[in-house]
Amino acid sequence: MPAENLSADPVRFAYWVPNVSGGLVTSTIEQRTDWGYDYNRELAVLAENNGFDYALSQVRYMAGYGAEYQHESTGFSLALLLATQRLKVIAAVHPGLWHPGVLAKFGATADHLSNGRFAVNVVSGWFKGEFTALGEPWLEHDERYRRSEEFIRALRQIWTEDHTELAGDFYRLRDFTLKPKPLNTPERPHPEIFQGGNSSAARAMAGRVSDWYFSNGKDFDGVVEQLADVRASASEAGRTAPKFGLNGFLIARDTEAEARETLREIVAHASREAVEGFGAAVKQAGQSTADGKGMWQDSSFEDLVQYNDGFRTGLIGTPEQIAERIVAYKRLGVDLLLLGFLHYHEEVEYFGRRVLPLVRELEAQLPDSATESVAAHA
Repeated sequence: MPAENLSADPVRFAYWVPNVSGGLVTSTIEQRTDWGYDYNRELAVLAENNGFDYALSQVRYMAGYGAEYQHESTGFSLALLLATQRLKVIAAVHPGLWHPGVLAKFGATADHLSNGRFAVNVVSGWFKGEFTALGEPWLEHDERYRRSEEFIRALRQIWTEDHTELAGDFYRLRDFTLKPKPLNTPERPHPEIFQGGNSSAARAMAGRVSDWYFSNGKDFDGVVEQLADVRASASEAGRTAPKFGLNGFLIARDTEAEARETLREIVAHASREAVEGFGAAVKQAGQSTADGKGMWQDSSFEDLVQYNDGFRTGLIGTPEQIAERIVAYKRLGVDLLLLGFLHYHEEVEYFGRRVLPLVRELEAQLPDSATESVAAHA
C-alpha cells in the first residue's frame, strides 16, 4: 500500500471482555478465564497497563452455544470504566432492544463518570431466539441494518444537538433534548460509535454513519475487499471513512510449534454440538441477505470454534511472527485489532511484554508519512 494511505496513528488494540461464560472458544479445553466481575476488574487493569486502548463487552441475553451465563453489557462496561484510568470500554447493544434516547442518556452519564471513555458497539443481531424469547419482532436481515442505521443517526443527533426531532420507520423523537450531553474531547465530539457485520448492508451502513467498522476475522484479501467497500460507501455519502477494526484470536508462544499445537488442541476439544448449532443459526441469518454475503457464510467448522472467525486472522505463532502480521494488516489499513485469548491474564501480560514492543519497533520502520506519530506513541 502506498505510504500516503497509511494511518499516521499506531495500530490500537482492544480485547473481548469475557463477560459471558465459556471463554472465547467453544471448546472443552482448559480456559483460565472467568466471566465474573472480580476476574474482569483485574483483567481490565492488567490490559490497560499492557498496551490495550479498548475493551469490548459482549451482549448476550440468554444461554446458547456455550454462553450459559451472561452479564449485561452496559452495566458491566460502566463497572470496568470505574475500575480503570485510561481504558476505553465499548458496550455492545441491540437496537431492537434499546431505544436510542434511553441509551444516549445512559451513555452520557457513563461518559461523565469515566471522563470521556465510554463507547458503544451497535449490533444488528443474529440470534433470533433472544428476540422472540423477549417478545420482540425478528426483522429480516437488511431491515435489521436499516433499523441500526436509524438508531445510530438518532444517537449521534441526541448527543450533539438540542431539540431532536425524528419521525423514522423505527423510532420517534419529539423535541427531545439531552442534558448533560456526553463530553466533547479533543479525541472525539461524542462517544465513539462502533458497528459490526460483514454483509453488503453492514459495509454500506458503516460508510454512511459509523465511526468504526468491526470485521470478523479475515485474511489479507478479505480485509482489502471489505475496506474497499466501506470506503466506497463513505465516499458516496461524502464523509470520511470509518476506522477499521479486525477480530483476531491471538495464540503467542515461544515457538511456532507450541502455538500450532495449542490451536490443534482447541479444535480437537471443540464442543461439536454447540459449534454446529451456532453455525446453523448464524449461517441462516447470513443467508437471508440479498446477495448471500452475510457473516460466517464461508466459515468452516474450525473457524466457528472461535465464534467470530478469530483464527482466520492468523495471529498464531511466535511474538516475532505475530508482530509482523499485525503490522502487515496495518499497512492494508487496519486501525485496531480486537483480540481474544485462551488464558486472559497470562496472555494479555505476555502480549504486552513480548509482542507489543516488536509491533512498535516495526511501525517505526514504516514510510515517513507514518513514522513520526507512531514513534511518539511507542
